[in-house]
Amino acid sequence: MKRPLTEAAVDRRGFLSLLGVGALATTSGGLLAACGSGGGAGDQGTATQTDKLLQLMPRYQPVELIPPDLPGVGGAPHGYLSYPKNLVQAITETPGTSGKEIAAMAPHWGTVPPALGSNSYYDTVNTRLGVPVKFSLQDGVTYFEKLNTILGAKDVPEVLCIPSWNVAGLAHFSDAVSALFADLTPHLQGDAALNYPMLANLPTKSWLECVWGGKIMAVPYPSDGYPWAFFYRKDIFTELGVAPPTTAQELYDLGKAVTDAKAKRWAFGSIIWEVERLFGSPGSQEGWRKNADGTVVNKIETPEYAAAVEFMTKLFADGLVHPEMMSNTGDAKQLFNSGEMLMTTDGLGGWEGSLATQTAIDPKFDMQPVYPYSHDGTTTPIMRGGGRVVFYNFIRKDLGDDRVKEILRVLNWCGAPYGSQEAELILFGEEGKHFTRGADGTPVKNDLGNTEVAGPYANISGAPPVITPAKYFGQVQSRVDWNNAVTPLQEKDPWEGIRLEIPSKVAALKQPTEDKINDILRGRTALSELETIKKEWLQKGGEEGREFYAKALSDNGR
Repeated sequence: MKRPLTEAAVDRRGFLSLLGVGALATTSGGLLAACGSGGGAGDQGTATQTDKLLQLMPRYQPVELIPPDLPGVGGAPHGYLSYPKNLVQAITETPGTSGKEIAAMAPHWGTVPPALGSNSYYDTVNTRLGVPVKFSLQDGVTYFEKLNTILGAKDVPEVLCIPSWNVAGLAHFSDAVSALFADLTPHLQGDAALNYPMLANLPTKSWLECVWGGKIMAVPYPSDGYPWAFFYRKDIFTELGVAPPTTAQELYDLGKAVTDAKAKRWAFGSIIWEVERLFGSPGSQEGWRKNADGTVVNKIETPEYAAAVEFMTKLFADGLVHPEMMSNTGDAKQLFNSGEMLMTTDGLGGWEGSLATQTAIDPKFDMQPVYPYSHDGTTTPIMRGGGRVVFYNFIRKDLGDDRVKEILRVLNWCGAPYGSQEAELILFGEEGKHFTRGADGTPVKNDLGNTEVAGPYANISGAPPVITPAKYFGQVQSRVDWNNAVTPLQEKDPWEGIRLEIPSKVAALKQPTEDKINDILRGRTALSELETIKKEWLQKGGEEGREFYAKALSDNGR
């Protein structure tokens, strides 16, 4: 089934810049998406407590090549105000030994770079790896459908990169993981991980989300824990003499003030994520919440969610949303960057990616995040937290130990952190060929670099996220300040530390429910149908979901 082109879907084109490679760690579809849960796990699902999971974990051994200029607080990413002058070769041994090509599939947003054999960037990196990695880059917008096809056919490459936001919608995903992919526990549990020091550098919270069936089944690309932010065009706001909102009413009034169809300017995209957040709708673990009285409810049952849906429906009905977003045909990033749409929800990588492309076109371009606020301006606002994984990277099951070890060495190399020669090569290519250096030493890609360097090597592994001038173009302080301000506001997750694999019946509800809500938002279905949708959701698996999430808390003494 084709997924609706919500703002979340089309904005994936900006996502890879979250990884520092020019392309949102957000969740797919937007309305009932997962944060750190494990997809369909058969009829009953599973829930495993952290204490048991910790016994499986790789030994954590941090690698910090350069001390930060702006330390993150509470686990937020560190910031660096200048590019390092002396890069370190983090890995001296060549990881590849067989010379046998590694087949890998990963999502990609934007123009696909030339393939292996016609891409000097691939040639350069593969030479350093000692083994060619051949990428099959698939359209990130339709990647969910591609995953359904290959998993259903049991036809997967040696390395398969799966975005975390796709997992919850893949029915019986845990069964597929067990059947198709290698158990990495013997290679990565405890001190065994020290054979792969860049993987041992990845946060334990990210590894915890890579467990299926009591085994380490994937290598994570870590998230910074912020799935998205609400952005505005500060440069255009300044021209129009308006300011970001601090209440829901101000948000609506702002939309009315800035929308001018004759000038081809609209206030919003489909900003349902932000509207849900400001009304206090539950956002963790598929929208589940534990109330003060101990009951477990889903957001679809709450008055906060109903208020959010009603408010978003009004934004659509009153013409404050760009018409291309009404019809699901719009590219939210392009509309925002062009100034036709002034506010959008996007991953933090969307900020990074737009700065990389738009400041060269328009030096006045200024994209800034709105600091969280509540619907009434008096309630303490919440900020959506996210899972700790952006991408899961699986290795096919039938390869044998030697091949699995070789692939893990390649992923280890690809996970070298900021300040390493390896990271620079992955992100920018070869100096003199793909990039030159600015006056401050920061790599600046040339035309060949922009054509060839898409950075899929970063997708199949990942270093802990950092905030750098090469990504944020003078906005490092702004990004660190925002991170540090919102970290104390992150919504509490009662299931934190419990590895949840959602029952397949519950997981299967996700997409049909999202489709029905999208129809309400866009006026194709009456708002009064929300109650009917809720009843259907409860009857077709919602009650089983409540029992599952409540039992997970009870079994773990919560």
